[in-house]
Amino acid sequence: MDDVHAEYSRLRELGVRFTQDPLEMSPITTAVLDDTCGNLIQIVHSE
Repeated sequence: MDDVHAEYSRLRELGVRFTQDPLEMSPITTAVLDDTCGNLIQIVHSE
């Protein structure tokens, strides 16, 4: 994922519910979403 913040914003506009907003932990940025089936999916960008 090249830009977690942009993907987070795009998915939020589509109604996706995130359990973790984008979090920067140098050198990575992560966000976690709920797929509504009980699975948590993490999107990640690493520098």
